[in-house]
Amino acid sequence: MFIDDVERVLISEEEIDKRCKEIGAQISKDYSGKTPVVLGLLKGSIPFMAELIKHLSIDCEIEFMAVSSYSGTESNGDVKIVKDLDRSIIGEDVIIVEDIVDTGKTLEKVKELLYSKGANSVTVASLLDKPDRRIIDIEAEYVGFVIPNEFVVGFGLDFNQKYRNLPFVGVLKEECYK
Repeated sequence: MFIDDVERVLISEEEIDKRCKEIGAQISKDYSGKTPVVLGLLKGSIPFMAELIKHLSIDCEIEFMAVSSYSGTESNGDVKIVKDLDRSIIGEDVIIVEDIVDTGKTLEKVKELLYSKGANSVTVASLLDKPDRRIIDIEAEYVGFVIPNEFVVGFGLDFNQKYRNLPFVGVLKEECYK
């Protein structure tokens, strides 16, 4: 069974739920009186975004983009826009929802693109932050959990499109990806 590929649970389902409530409350406070565009970066952001927006007490609009920069366990640094926005964001406040901030290359490219498309503001809500891997000086305004430099899966994070549906974040056994 694929759950046996997980060495250990790093962040439990209960911890994720609790932190999503806290981040949702903070975003609701920060965007009071506004209707931000909540922009999920496919595919990894889906579980986090779904949980997060349940805890927003403000109106929001939802959009998606698909970007790619990974091959196996490593970011190759070549960020590709696979699916662009379906609408204009001129003058909009955008909250990028990401599964993990790793090297920072993807977020830098997406933020630049959104500003070039006329966004009024762009902030980032990320379930995970892995600062030990950062190459670009970029930070998320809303962070669920800071994690060590380990290869993690679950709650949207994958290895070769597997493990996204785990209800927790776990460390993948090394023999599964080496």
